[in-house]
Amino acid sequence: MLFANNAETASGYTHRNLTTAFHVAIIVLIALCGMGAARADVTGEALVIDGDTLQVAAERVRLHGIDAPETNQVCGTGPVAWPCGRMAADGLVAAIESQPVRCIGNKRDRYGRLLAVCHAGPVDLNAAMVRSGWALAYRRYAKDYVPQEIEARAESRGLWRGSFDAPWSWRKGERTAAVRD
Repeated sequence: MLFANNAETASGYTHRNLTTAFHVAIIVLIALCGMGAARADVTGEALVIDGDTLQVAAERVRLHGIDAPETNQVCGTGPVAWPCGRMAADGLVAAIESQPVRCIGNKRDRYGRLLAVCHAGPVDLNAAMVRSGWALAYRRYAKDYVPQEIEARAESRGLWRGSFDAPWSWRKGERTAAVRD
């Protein structure tokens, strides 16, 4: 029996209970949709920021599973020092070859950049950077590109042609140019 004063339904629930349940359901639905917010598929002209970071459309993208020297990082020592950070960025520009870039990722780093695997045509840019020796497999976060690093090291490509500090060590101030065979 329904009563106008408390709007009780035949099943015993009040209008207030149903309204509260509806609001909770909406909040849960919004939260679940928000969990996938990092999922992105961006395509467009790419601006190379450094050897492992791109700007594609309005999205800043960090290449997943790799770490390249910082733009101002210098490798080698003394008279044989060379601008490996700038060369790594140039290597990424060369790998893109003025093609549109497509990046797919589903996580963000602490700086809000999309962590993604990017392609220029059929070329996996993440793998290409490690294979060419201009980036290292970032084992701390992924082992995806270890085979390409082994290949680059064996062939003395890119960074592997001389001594260098791993990018993660260089950022911490550990600068000894000690990595080599």
